[in-house]
Amino acid sequence: GTADRLCGADEVNQAVKAAKSAFGYWSKMSGMERARIMIDAAHIIENRREEIAEMEVVNNGKSITEARLDVDSARLCIEYYAGLASTLAGQHVQLAGGSFAYTRREPLGVCAGIGAWNYPFQIAAWKSAPALACGNSMVFKPSPVTPVTAVLLAEIYAKAGAPEGLFNVVQGGQETGSLLCHHPDVAKVSFTGSVPTGQKIMEMASKGIKPVTLELGGKSPLIIFEDSDVENAVKGALMANFLSQGQVCSNGTRVFVQKDILPEFVDEVVKRTRAISIGDPLLESTRMGALVSRLHLDKVLFHVQQAKAEGAKVLCGGEPFVPSDPKLRGGYYMSPCVLGDCTDDMTCVKEEIFGPVMSVLSFETEEEALRRANDTTLGLAAGVFTRDVKRAHRVVEHLKAGSCFINNYNVTPVEVPFGGFKMSGIGRENGQVTIEFYSQMKTVFVEMGDVDSLF
Repeated sequence: GTADRLCGADEVNQAVKAAKSAFGYWSKMSGMERARIMIDAAHIIENRREEIAEMEVVNNGKSITEARLDVDSARLCIEYYAGLASTLAGQHVQLAGGSFAYTRREPLGVCAGIGAWNYPFQIAAWKSAPALACGNSMVFKPSPVTPVTAVLLAEIYAKAGAPEGLFNVVQGGQETGSLLCHHPDVAKVSFTGSVPTGQKIMEMASKGIKPVTLELGGKSPLIIFEDSDVENAVKGALMANFLSQGQVCSNGTRVFVQKDILPEFVDEVVKRTRAISIGDPLLESTRMGALVSRLHLDKVLFHVQQAKAEGAKVLCGGEPFVPSDPKLRGGYYMSPCVLGDCTDDMTCVKEEIFGPVMSVLSFETEEEALRRANDTTLGLAAGVFTRDVKRAHRVVEHLKAGSCFINNYNVTPVEVPFGGFKMSGIGRENGQVTIEFYSQMKTVFVEMGDVDSLF
């Protein structure tokens, strides 16, 4: 059973101890030396792309097409931070009388990474790459729902020549996570998941004054103006809602459409949503696989019923889907859903559903769209479609969200930071700035004269 596979205090201590000992060796290497090993890991990922992607499909249920892109993103992230590993540097500051100061950017130590089940392999890479580039080691706990591919990443780092225990995987749920957060030898916690769990993690980390990176939920707005290229806006809305069966924290699930183009937009979105091919995630032709669990599927389907009860109109989908292949009869599939006639006070518009459910809302003015878009405690992402250059930048300036998109959605290149405002999180992943979240600054003052004493 699962019980004997979960890591308790002994296993967590063992993992942290191994990571601590690897840290001693790894942190003394030059950035160039660390980069070599990371690049080798990236090459192994590239060579094993298909195998890892297939494993991810089995792990999570998403389509093979998307799983391959996740593997690519993981590899690119490791390549990107390998490139930054040798650029970690401080500053030299000249002071009066020949004295000077310099700063050093130093690693934190053992970092804890806690992953979510929607992008298991990618998240493991997004958390470990900047940590390792900065000279840290990491103990990583994948979601108990998707325990498999993080272990593959650990094997890959080891094969690439990383010291033993540099990237260590522990399996388990809340309890294992809590042991990591409270561990005296863990210097930092990076977590991806829900807001309530994020709050708990921040609280646990506060006991040891440990810094946290939190990538939490979203209820992100996508604002589509009447002057948009409708074809692209529709494609953007589909990308904003149906990637990974809708199980994406940055999804733009509140689609605000300006009144004049609403009928045209809705027709096209519904037509395309109905055409999404659902079924065996290992088939090339499949565009939407299975949701992650029976429990989660039931929760998402309940949200659709609730939306209906509150007056939203189910324009398509929102039902359990039974694939034609008898082997898949018991699978956790549902048809992607578009909800029309939505209003801001509906549960489907206020709460994160985390499934393939798009809520379409109508608006008239830019000012109104912005007010309604920002009326949420979350602020992970936001998008705007318009042909008006000034409007695009003006609206984005006022959107309270960490990752904003103009005329596209859910594009996350590893070169740019990703993360939320408000209750959607703290810190960033990817981009150059993340180096600051995985290192600490030491200031060294050097006196070149005599001590000028007041005593």
